[in-house]
Amino acid sequence: MGKDVLTGTYFLTGNEACAAGALAAGCRFFAGYPITPSSEIAERMSIRLPQVGGVYIQMEDEIASMAAILGASWAGAKSMTATSGPGISLMLENIGLGVMTETPCVVVNVMRGGPSTGLPTLVGQADVMQARWGSHGDYEIIALSPSSPQEAFDYTIRAFNLAETWRVPVILLMDEVVGHMRERVVIPEKKDIKVANRRGPSEPPGKFKIFKSKKDLIPEMPVAGQGYAVHVTGLTHDERGYPAIEWEAQEKLVSRLVQKIRLNSAKIASWEETGVEGAEIVLVSYGISTRICRAVREMAREKGINLGLLRLEIIWPFPEKRVREMAGRIKAFLTVEINYGQIALEVERCAAGKCLTRLVGHGGGTVHDPKKVFQAVEEIA
Repeated sequence: MGKDVLTGTYFLTGNEACAAGALAAGCRFFAGYPITPSSEIAERMSIRLPQVGGVYIQMEDEIASMAAILGASWAGAKSMTATSGPGISLMLENIGLGVMTETPCVVVNVMRGGPSTGLPTLVGQADVMQARWGSHGDYEIIALSPSSPQEAFDYTIRAFNLAETWRVPVILLMDEVVGHMRERVVIPEKKDIKVANRRGPSEPPGKFKIFKSKKDLIPEMPVAGQGYAVHVTGLTHDERGYPAIEWEAQEKLVSRLVQKIRLNSAKIASWEETGVEGAEIVLVSYGISTRICRAVREMAREKGINLGLLRLEIIWPFPEKRVREMAGRIKAFLTVEINYGQIALEVERCAAGKCLTRLVGHGGGTVHDPKKVFQAVEEIA
């Protein structure tokens, strides 16, 4: 049996680092359908999973890929798929099934320019609202956004840990540039990697109800085949997992699915602040656009402009409270993203008119020119 954690220093692409992170987190099942710019993740997993006793399946499409990782999760495996563009659109119905059945798994979306088949080989960041709202019905989701290959490794592990802890599909929102750029990645010793595992049943078969939650609103999760009565359905269901087609059951179940994330958003949300104390203008960004913003901060510093940066490590749940706090004491937020306004709308909503909010955005295909972002900063400063 090969090693699941290949400790050392490497020169990896973001996609390769993502695959390494998945294995380090304990992923042992991958189902996928190749699509640019995510294909290298599937390729790497097809090589590495058999080496560590895992299973890789090339599925017939993305719908089946998503269904397969849900099934594998209920069979006890940590599971993942990766896709992009039209592929994530096809997966969304079954992502909703994963939310409804509280199935921990990780879905990687390496964003490219869209809509439709759009720009298969070029960057985009226009799937952010889709990640939040793409499936039907009320639900909450968790989505992370790495800005480097090192973070692709680290955040993939975080994604698995969040999925296992909160029993929800977690989306790793990479983008084409991060997925394909090659940089130094340090993989630590296995003993130094924190790995979370789902909470197993505390009661014996016969007494245990698979959707009866604890105080934290998270139910314990058995593994099919261990003697527990496991009935999993996308229909509104009771604590036994049996369909319950009535409004009372819907209220009890769906409110818990929503609240287990909303009430714990302070524990889940994650962001990085650079130079925001005393700043009059704060850039808001994520993924590859963050690196452009860091260059803009240097340009601003040379001009004597006090410019801060709020970088979203986890996009959903959004750090609403922090944005509201900052809005009351700064002059403006500038949101830098490769779309025509998605997170910019969240910033505007949370700022609630307490400061200016502006979008510096454009369509997919290329990253921002730092000079154009800095021009927007100067217009407000």
